[in-house]
Amino acid sequence: MDVQTWTFLIVGASFALYIGIAIWSRAASTGEFYIAGGGVHPVANGMATAADWMSAASFISMAGLISFTGYDGSVYLMGWTGGYVLLALLLAPYLRKFGKFTVPDFVGDRYYSHTGRIIAVFCAIFVSFTYVAGQMRGVGVVFSRFLEVDITSGVLIGMALVFFYATLGGMKGITYTQVAQYVVLIFAYMVPAIFISILLSNNPLPQLGFGGFLSGELGSQVAGGQQIYLIDKLNQLHAELGFAEYTSGTKSMLDIFCITMALMVGTAGLPHVIIRFYTVPKVRDARISAGWALLFIAILYTTAPAVAAFARTNLIGAISNATYSSSAPDSVKKIPGWFKTWEDTGLIAWVDKNKDGKVRYDGSGSAMVGKPKFAVAEDDSTPLGASGERLFSNSPTDNTNEVYIDRDIMVLANPEIAGLPNWVIALIAAGGLAAALSTAAGLLLVVSTAISHDLVKRTFNPNISERSELLTARISAAAAVIVAGYFGINPPGFVAQVVAFAFGLAASSFFPAIILGIFDKKMNREGALSGMVVGIVFTAMYIIYFKFLGGTSDQWFLGISPEGIGTLGMIFNTVVAVIVSRLTTAPPEHIQELVEDIRIPRGAGAASEAH
Repeated sequence: MDVQTWTFLIVGASFALYIGIAIWSRAASTGEFYIAGGGVHPVANGMATAADWMSAASFISMAGLISFTGYDGSVYLMGWTGGYVLLALLLAPYLRKFGKFTVPDFVGDRYYSHTGRIIAVFCAIFVSFTYVAGQMRGVGVVFSRFLEVDITSGVLIGMALVFFYATLGGMKGITYTQVAQYVVLIFAYMVPAIFISILLSNNPLPQLGFGGFLSGELGSQVAGGQQIYLIDKLNQLHAELGFAEYTSGTKSMLDIFCITMALMVGTAGLPHVIIRFYTVPKVRDARISAGWALLFIAILYTTAPAVAAFARTNLIGAISNATYSSSAPDSVKKIPGWFKTWEDTGLIAWVDKNKDGKVRYDGSGSAMVGKPKFAVAEDDSTPLGASGERLFSNSPTDNTNEVYIDRDIMVLANPEIAGLPNWVIALIAAGGLAAALSTAAGLLLVVSTAISHDLVKRTFNPNISERSELLTARISAAAAVIVAGYFGINPPGFVAQVVAFAFGLAASSFFPAIILGIFDKKMNREGALSGMVVGIVFTAMYIIYFKFLGGTSDQWFLGISPEGIGTLGMIFNTVVAVIVSRLTTAPPEHIQELVEDIRIPRGAGAASEAH
């Protein structure tokens, strides 16, 4: 069977499974809608947390980013894995013991302020929509290639599916759907990784094959028949094509530190991850589920660097100096069929600048880095795909590189690049969709809960009935899906980059308020709210200026990129919060006693909807 048939079968079966689970586990109360009734088993919750955590950025974009940036891409590995450890050990048990199931609930009650709750709601919605844009973009990328529809149509299909099981089942439906999605995504990620590791290094463990000797066709090309490490060969290929060595870094140490720190503390402040620790019966279960989640996450995260190196090695070998024409003699190296297929999605593009009919891929310039500019070809000298469009830089002569490759396709195209069977290619599509949809659903539930519970129930209409609150939650989820779809169709960057912005915003807003709220009895309302406003406004304005208003990298403050500015926002937040709290009235005595009680690990701390 061809790839599209396999894709329809595998993706269709996975979608049917998700919908069936949503119907079986539909929510009948606000407790089930918000926290799945608080009765999820720790192992199941760990698996659901892993699926919620490993978004399209982890599955689709992270390895692609590392594939192109090499050493610099390690910031995502360090930041996201370290951040989850920080969350599991430093925050989750204490927040679970506090007994409320949203971050705005914590901020509102800990800082005895309706204004604080509203600011936290705004921050939660802002962060969630920034994050969900990357997920919906990932859905569109997968559909555009494997179901041969445009990205807009792909996003709309994903919206429909998320709308169904998020609004019907709430957290209960999402939790059990995410368990299934974790199984799908990890199987889809590991199968091609194992296949390619065997092909390139004769080692079935990608983590070991990544650091092993190169074998197969590429290995046999080494002069003198001597063995060479895969990474050394990749460095050689980069050097030959004019790229920086794969294992060399171009970012400053300060920027690497700031991006890593922003991702770490942003993880600890992400509301859709925090809420997962309220779905288990006891505080002890929250700790256990955090441990299971870390194990499940590690399977993918320790494999991602290998997938990145495998994809990059195979990509360079497949396209560099290949003849584009399919009618060229068999003795001539020809561009593979997958390249032309991906061209028709607009995510790969080639323009024959020197008119020699060969694909030149090198590091000679930056005109083709970033979002591509498309123009209809003016004559027949440039090969055209079904879309009739090809990439042209503003000045085609300012460098010799002829290829644009969207980083987000590397994991999805990896099985095709390596020549794996069609069912494996289709499986990766199902995995990418599972990763994107699982996180999108969790984020949309945060938005829904923030509006229905924190704004309507806890702030504006305390007497609302449970039936009306549940209806409000579902309407809010539906509206959130629509907004998320818009951002998926019009994303502000590639998937991992958009997600990094969300982490920076979470780091600069929520993390200081949560950590100081747990460990600083003297932190008061005025300090925490002032810090949150300063942190998120500074970070958001920095990102908006450099990503949407024309700011350039030579204007970065201390050389810190927009992906890393959340660290500085967090520092500003913390400093302002501490100074203001010490210059104003101390918190009430009962709040200080509450903080002491949170830190003492006694009692079950059952999640509640106490108002």
